[in-house]
Amino acid sequence: MRIFEGLSVGVSAIRSNKLRSLLTMLGIIIGVAAVLAMIAIGDGAKAIVLQDAEKLGGVNQFTMYRSSYKRVGSRWMPNRSNEYFEFEDVLAIEAECPSVEVVVPRIPEWRGVLVQVADGSEARTGYNGVNYTFAEAMDWDIVQGRFISEEDIENETKVCVLGTEVVMTLFGNASPIGQEIKISRGGDRYSRYGRKEENRLTERFTVVGTMAPRGRSLRFGWNLDDMIFLPLTTTQKRFTGNDRIMMLSVHANTVEEVPQAIEEVKAVLRKRHKNQDDFFSLRDMREGMAQLEKIGKVIKIALGSIAGFSLLVGGIGIMNMMLVAVTERTREIGLRKALGAKRADILIQFLIEAVAMCAVGGAIGVLVGIFAGEGMALLAVKIVQIVPEWPSVVSTQWILISVSFSALIGISFGLYPAIKASALSPIEALRTE
Repeated sequence: MRIFEGLSVGVSAIRSNKLRSLLTMLGIIIGVAAVLAMIAIGDGAKAIVLQDAEKLGGVNQFTMYRSSYKRVGSRWMPNRSNEYFEFEDVLAIEAECPSVEVVVPRIPEWRGVLVQVADGSEARTGYNGVNYTFAEAMDWDIVQGRFISEEDIENETKVCVLGTEVVMTLFGNASPIGQEIKISRGGDRYSRYGRKEENRLTERFTVVGTMAPRGRSLRFGWNLDDMIFLPLTTTQKRFTGNDRIMMLSVHANTVEEVPQAIEEVKAVLRKRHKNQDDFFSLRDMREGMAQLEKIGKVIKIALGSIAGFSLLVGGIGIMNMMLVAVTERTREIGLRKALGAKRADILIQFLIEAVAMCAVGGAIGVLVGIFAGEGMALLAVKIVQIVPEWPSVVSTQWILISVSFSALIGISFGLYPAIKASALSPIEALRTE
C-alpha cells in the first residue's frame, strides 16, 4: 500500500468515528498543549529578563561598586578599606585590559534628591554623575538636545540630562531644553580631608537633553526614567566634595570575554591600590542569567515529565482504539488479503492510521498550546504586576519537537495493533461475523 493511500485511509477512519477519535487523542492534545503553553511562558520570562539586562547595559557588563558594607560569604561586614575608585583607574583599565571595551564611571544617588523649577513644580528623584561615554555604552538614545559632552566633563559644567518621568513631572508636554532646574541633595557633604561641611546642598543646572523612555529595572527596582544625569566632575565638585568614584560599569568586548575581563580589571586595580582588590563588591550580569538558565532547565524537566505521562496515557488510548479497530475491521482485513494485499500493506495501513491520529492530536495540541500560552501570559500580567506585558514565546523548534514526538508515540503504540492486524489469516478473517 502506498503511503498517501494509507494516510487517506487513516484520516477517513478518524473522520468516521469523530467523537471516539477525539477522546482517544485527548491525552496527546493535553500533553502537547501543556508543554507548549508552559514553555511559552517560561521563554517569555527569559525574554523579560534579557530585556531588563539590556536596560542596564547588557549581559556583557559587570559592575564594581564601593559601599560601606560588603558581603563576605553569607554575612555583611563593614568595609574598612581606605581605597576608592578614581578616574585614573578608568583610564588604566581601558589602556591595559584588552578584553574591556569601555568603562563608565558613575556616582549614583538613587533617592533623596529634591528637584524644583521656577513655576513651583518639584519632583523627588535621584541622579547619576556620569561621563560622556554613558549614553553610548548603555545604548540609550536622546530624544531632545544632547547628552553630556567631553567639554562638560573638562569644564565641570552645570548642565543636566533628564529622564522622561522627570520631564513629565516638572514640565509636562513643554520642552525643558534650556530651562533651569534647582537640585537639592540631602545628607552630609565631606571635604577632601574628611570634614563635614553642611547638611543640604543646592545647585542650579541647565537642561541640555532628555533621554528616551527606558522603564523600570526588575532586578533592582530602579525607575530608570526617574533619573537625572550630571557631569561626573560637576557632581564631585558640587555635591561630594572629593574626587572619589563610587561605581564602575565595565563593558567587555563580548559576553564570552567577561571572565577574562574581570581578572584583567582586578589585576590593574591591585597594582594601583596597594595590592588590594577586596575594597569593592562586584556584580556580574551573567550570574542572574545563569540562575535563570538553571531554573528554566528544572522547569522544562518537570514539564517534560508531566507531559510524558500525558502522552503515555494518550498512547495507551491510541493502542486501545487501534485494537478495537482491528477487531471491527477483521473482515475488511481478510478481504484485502484475499484480493492480494500483502502482510506489509496491512501493517503499514494500521500503523499510518495510528501515526495520523497522533499527528492530528499533536497539531491540535499545538494550536491549543499557543492560545493557552497567550491566555496564561495575559493572566501572568494580572497576577505579577511588575511588567506591562508578558510575551508568550512559542518557538518553531518546540512545535516541531511536539508534533514529531506525537508521531513517535503513534508508531510506538500503534505497532502492536498493526502487527496483530497483519498477522490475521485471510480465511479466518473472512469467517468472522
